[in-house]
Amino acid sequence: MTTIIAVTNQKGGVGKTTSSINIAYYLGKLGHRTLLIDFDPQGNATSGLGVDKQSLRKTMSDVIMGKSKLSECVIDMPHSNLFLAPSTPQLANTEVELAQMEHKFVRLKNACSDISRYEYVVIDCPPSLSLLTVNALIAARYVLLPVQVEFYALEGLGQLLETMKLIRGGMNPTLDLIGVLPTMVDNRTSLSAQVHDEIKKHFPGKVFKSTIPRNVRLAEAPSHGVPIGAYDRFSKGARAYKSATKELIERIG
Repeated sequence: MTTIIAVTNQKGGVGKTTSSINIAYYLGKLGHRTLLIDFDPQGNATSGLGVDKQSLRKTMSDVIMGKSKLSECVIDMPHSNLFLAPSTPQLANTEVELAQMEHKFVRLKNACSDISRYEYVVIDCPPSLSLLTVNALIAARYVLLPVQVEFYALEGLGQLLETMKLIRGGMNPTLDLIGVLPTMVDNRTSLSAQVHDEIKKHFPGKVFKSTIPRNVRLAEAPSHGVPIGAYDRFSKGARAYKSATKELIERIG
């Protein structure tokens, strides 16, 4: 059975795409056939994996518009068991058109009837509570919430949790928060420790033991078009994402 995980936070710049790419990569490395769906119109997961957007014949825009099956737009990545369903900025226009269409909330869920060959599907959502994000939450079994350990960390999360509650009450009763992943952690500052404690209070039992540090190598990897494990597997960032991925599998298992 395929496990679908939506990686989301309506705040930008919290390490959402970095987490999507690297968790999908390590799921593959650990022997699980994994599909990463780039569902953010910025297409950062696509460029972060070194894919030339100009060369794409089919993308998630075609899938959502019903012009293509999901399997027809998937690209085989040069990393173990990792596959990508890419996106380009065209997805922003698609979202506008989607608002006028029938079954606008379940387009991604319907497309995902085509994914039984994967053990895991990781959806990189837009940094907003948009129609695309709602599609992802309805399609997913779990939500992974990356939260930057900084002063405004918890701001705006109430709205996301309220949206999840509404979706659970209606179109996806099995949707569950698999965990909160602290990102950009700087153990040298007392603020990091204070905010981390605050997040644990806010999400009892849901915060990952693994945390993602601020790490130069992690920031450099996307510009080389590879996940951190392929760029520098001995870096702090690589070790952190490998540990977080193992913890994710344990939580699901």
